Amino acid sequence: MSFLSAENMTGGYGGADILHDCEIKAERGEITVIVGPNGAGKSTAMKAVFGMLNLRLGRVLLDGEDITGLTPQARVAQGMAFVPQTNNVFPSMSVEENLEMGAFLRDDDIFETVDQIYELFPILKEKRLQPAGELSGGQRQQVAVGRALMTQPKLLMLDEPTAGVSPIVMDELFDRIIEVAKTGISILMVEQNARQALNIADKGYVLVQGANRFTDTGEALLANPDVRRSFLGG
Repeated sequence: MSFLSAENMTGGYGGADILHDCEIKAERGEITVIVGPNGAGKSTAMKAVFGMLNLRLGRVLLDGEDITGLTPQARVAQGMAFVPQTNNVFPSMSVEENLEMGAFLRDDDIFETVDQIYELFPILKEKRLQPAGELSGGQRQQVAVGRALMTQPKLLMLDEPTAGVSPIVMDELFDRIIEVAKTGISILMVEQNARQALNIADKGYVLVQGANRFTDTGEALLANPDVRRSFLGG
């Protein structure tokens, strides 16, 4: 069984369903990406996995345990961490204070984890006393990911982590995401930059109108002529 298994997800925010029998699975230490056109339900699917959307049908299993009825905070305690696309740092707090806020559920010594995050993102160590709101967009994303890692998650979920950053910063963020996955943490990522995301993905899902259209390895999806023509610009 997959480490994360979200099955038959059907639901939405009001009366109309956005997700239609959607399925997302992720394995330990692998990078899974969700791509598709605007309005395809990509972020909605991730929010459903995290418990921010009440499903009308379907269930979510984490490491074999049914967590469908759990709140987002309870899912954090189970090993999930979620980095939203916007408003994902405390701008008036320093970088280090932001990281400390990520450890709110922990009662052990957190500073070994802080050091690991500074090793992963050296610029954050350099700017650790600076307010997060003064950082560049790419550096703020590093703070947001670092804060999520402070919970010591088993599954890290990233909603559009490269939105609004330069291609160079995007490549650097993707390199760091690969490093996180190598530690055994599962990555589930929604990404508009489909070609680049599939390039680092172990597994990819192409959603269209809230339903699965294509599912395969990142490499196979990049090579699929239908995927290339419809979603990757040829």
